[in-house]
Amino acid sequence: MTDDQQAGGGAEPAPRKGADARSPEADGKARNDPPRADEGKAEGDEGAAGNDAPEEGDVKKDQGKKQEEERERAAGRFKEHTRDPLAEEQGEDGTTDLAAASRARRATRMLFDTGRDLNSFDRSYFQSAHIGDIHLRMDARHSGAGMRSGPVPDEELRRLRRVHVEPQGYVQLRNALGARRLLVLGAAPGTGRTSTALSLLDEVTGPAADATGTEPGARPRVRRVDPDGGVRKLAGSLAGEGEEARRGTGYLLELSLTGPGALPPDEMDLDGLAAALARCESYAVVVVTVGSAANPLLAGRYGKLCPPAPTQELLTTRLRERLEEHAAAPDGEVRLEDLLAGAEELAVRQDVKDAVGLKDLRPAEAELLASLLAAHQLGEVSRDELLAGCRSLAADQAQEWFAGVDRALTAPPAEPEGGAGRPGTAALFHPVAFRIALAVLGGASHSAVATAAHLLTWELSVQCDPDHTPARPLFCDDPVADLALSRAELTDGRLEVAGTEVPARLIWYRGSALPSAVLTEIWDRHFPVRAPIVRWLRLLADDPRPQVWMRAAVAAGELCARDFDHGYAELIRPLAEAATPRRRIFAATTLDQAAGHASHRKAVRKLVDDWSRYGTKALRWTAAMALGYGNAADTTEDALDALARIGVRDDGEQLAVASFNAVRLLALPDGAKVLRRMADWTHHKRAEYQDLGLVTTVRLAVTSVDEVLSDEPDSPLADRADWPLPLALAVSRPELVLPMADLMWSALNTARSKDVALDALESLLRSAVRGDGTEGTRPGLAALLPALATEENDRRRLDWLLRRMMNDPEDPLPDAQARSLWWLAVPPKERTGEEDSHG
Repeated sequence: MTDDQQAGGGAEPAPRKGADARSPEADGKARNDPPRADEGKAEGDEGAAGNDAPEEGDVKKDQGKKQEEERERAAGRFKEHTRDPLAEEQGEDGTTDLAAASRARRATRMLFDTGRDLNSFDRSYFQSAHIGDIHLRMDARHSGAGMRSGPVPDEELRRLRRVHVEPQGYVQLRNALGARRLLVLGAAPGTGRTSTALSLLDEVTGPAADATGTEPGARPRVRRVDPDGGVRKLAGSLAGEGEEARRGTGYLLELSLTGPGALPPDEMDLDGLAAALARCESYAVVVVTVGSAANPLLAGRYGKLCPPAPTQELLTTRLRERLEEHAAAPDGEVRLEDLLAGAEELAVRQDVKDAVGLKDLRPAEAELLASLLAAHQLGEVSRDELLAGCRSLAADQAQEWFAGVDRALTAPPAEPEGGAGRPGTAALFHPVAFRIALAVLGGASHSAVATAAHLLTWELSVQCDPDHTPARPLFCDDPVADLALSRAELTDGRLEVAGTEVPARLIWYRGSALPSAVLTEIWDRHFPVRAPIVRWLRLLADDPRPQVWMRAAVAAGELCARDFDHGYAELIRPLAEAATPRRRIFAATTLDQAAGHASHRKAVRKLVDDWSRYGTKALRWTAAMALGYGNAADTTEDALDALARIGVRDDGEQLAVASFNAVRLLALPDGAKVLRRMADWTHHKRAEYQDLGLVTTVRLAVTSVDEVLSDEPDSPLADRADWPLPLALAVSRPELVLPMADLMWSALNTARSKDVALDALESLLRSAVRGDGTEGTRPGLAALLPALATEENDRRRLDWLLRRMMNDPEDPLPDAQARSLWWLAVPPKERTGEEDSHG
């Protein structure tokens, strides 16, 4: 017997075949409709008449009490099945974070949906080529190796005068250098800081009289200085040689302060160098990388920050330089302008911008892009080659960020210190850890990314030197340096905390291609880093904030798409079998993200199908969550078949997760198929399927659009994110109104689901007006209520429910709102006037 049969109800929910076909027997009126006052009085009279047979009355009373207790137990079990999948972690009646997690997933997927090849961050290996007289360098970031010390060639200075683009505040930098003869210039690598330093030195030392060259044997005016000796060595060399030999010379010194044990010069060292420069009337620019180590230098009297040059001016200058040599037409100047205009127009085309994927270009990147655009304008580079070269920009930046980071740590120390761990691992790994954290959590709060970066710094340090506990600096963070070194930006936004939106500072990469490029670089080129990355992602899976764990799950899916064998063994399978629901949702989201790639879709679908059939309880639960995304089965029917297998197994132990994911499929275009299957379940001969249909129906009524919204940007539900899903569907897809009303009617007229269905209907009614008094979901209710209340018994139930809401001591419904809701349910042609007479 089913629980309804034991409680005096029918074995099967009454089918609804339409408003005209219903009868009082089908309605189940005697056991389902809320009692009226006159009915209660009649029952009381019957009870009084039964006093002549007390024993028989006591027996009936005991039977009725037992039936009522069993009905309450059945209703309690039913209510348990309608809980959210995360409820066991966050409290029985508390709100869960599924809506916030869904929003975080949609935002994160946008970061990796850049329209690239098989994998959204497919790397191009088009490194360099000679095309005509143009040499395209895909690795255009020039290394300083081989040019560490010695004079700067005059040819380089002449070209610099021609193409250098002055950054904002360039005049102030020149004035500061002229006044103090020493300038400490701070900026991130690759931003043009060296070019700016050379340009400053070229100006203050006075350009040569003949711009085309210098006299043979002329003394070089600008020199690079070997950084190994530092500031003290340069000051000593100026004092040790004749002042005349050094008079009027400009010195460029690039200091590296990121290596283990590297110490910045103090203010006294800088004062000594400035005095030596003044004696020989020379100048020096010390270039340093922004960060905690350089902060004392940049905060002193000699320090200045060097802003990057504007992107558009950089690109235009480089384009003009490339095209000048190839404008061979008789009206060369006009021809040059035509070529330049065409190249600039090409640069702003959407496919080119998407391929570049960077908001700001650095000098080397502008030079490379200009070469590609110019070559394409001249017919020497095809469109495919152009786009491939553009895609290499972000990949090259990522390669530069991570290449040889720990080389200094892995080299044998010159003077071993017994028992001492390698110094500076945290400071060395923090910048790269921050870049990885930003690639994974882009769009989250700055504090969340910074915290995750410190966790990863620890994991990287331990992996590099497992025999020693790394130090954890507490006051070394420099948010400005983190942004500069990672090409990131802060924006004002909002985050959801415990169901409430709060203002927050969000952080992003300045370029859509950088997150993918960073993940590709660390996963494909640096295999030893996979172990600490995996441990770190598992830690993020336990973070209670949806903005963290959901973003990490999406990024993990992208990593698994690069190497599914490794990702499955290290991330997906262990988390899919975890004890906590959040870890299993993490695994399901990772699977779905991998299934978004055509190369992995078949494997993921076979895996999920096997789990739904033969998996353990935890694996079946994870499979259900993966099915709800809509990518883990060949068709919607296959997904519903798998969810039914999971939901009815083991006496409906996993009804909650199966029903929730069936509702998630309603947000997809195949919503009508889902409703038909729900109706089949509801009227199935087996009670397990009936329960699945009823639970899914109630779940539909209490689910908001935000919790299930698909990734389609043109979804008709997107404008109603805070609406209950059935009301949003009623407005956006009117053809679904009658199927939803029939399902809801069945839930309201079945004993075990009646109570929770009434509560769900109440929540729908209360959504008509928002808390601030503005109109909420009235259009949806206007579409759904008339189909739900077509008979007198249905309207009596609605009337009773509205009165209960009006008499609610905690949140009474205003009379005007109750009347308004009643008139939404009763069409004008069916109004008799009796409603007005009774209020």
